[in-house]
Amino acid sequence: MSRSGQSHILAIGGGSFRPSARYGFIEASPLLRYGLDLTGQDRPRLGLLATATGDDADWLLKMYGAFRDWDVEVSHLTVFPMPNVADPREWILSQDMIYVSGGSVANLAALWRLHGLDEAFEEAWRAGVVLSGQSAGALCWHVGGNTDSFGPRLRPWSEGLALLPYSCGVHYNSDPQRRELLHASVASGELPGGYAADEGVGLHYVGTEFIQAVTVSPTGYAYKVEHDGADGVKEFRIEPRMLTA
Repeated sequence: MSRSGQSHILAIGGGSFRPSARYGFIEASPLLRYGLDLTGQDRPRLGLLATATGDDADWLLKMYGAFRDWDVEVSHLTVFPMPNVADPREWILSQDMIYVSGGSVANLAALWRLHGLDEAFEEAWRAGVVLSGQSAGALCWHVGGNTDSFGPRLRPWSEGLALLPYSCGVHYNSDPQRRELLHASVASGELPGGYAADEGVGLHYVGTEFIQAVTVSPTGYAYKVEHDGADGVKEFRIEPRMLTA
């Protein structure tokens, strides 16, 4: 197929970056090393997107700094006030891995569609570019999930790119609204069944198949949430594989 020979998505519930005592800044967690290893490249090209933050320059700078000691070739794509590269599709397809930050997933999806990035990401995924991201950057590859894009009260959202035919739950153990609303949305049929991740946990899919969960947190888990055939849902806890630094 291409670089890795398979289509990978790593959807992270939270914890992609962590404070760095060495630099007083942030550093990338082993979750992102796991994603980069999926590329099969010795020096992978890592593309960063912060569309969900409105292309916040400070956050992009922090993400660049987080990889200062890693053997990766980092670049980024912005859409404000206009795309910063001549051909966004070509840029996306030239990467080995894409990382998408958290923020507003509803705004992210609308802007991606406006610029044709939704089609470019699907093409890249099928070509073997590893797609990854945290929070909004995890939800976006699924059918949807719940989001605070519209205000502090979470709302169901089903306008994702749907490369993965599931719902997604993020920040599952740090925000008590998340589990309750995901259960209600799956029970009502507003969202399909899917998978959820605690802080520090990543969901790894090959093609559209969930393969395993990985974690940097000893208390973090993943979950499968599905309709119970009646008026409720069934949730199954998934033991993740612990990653080391």
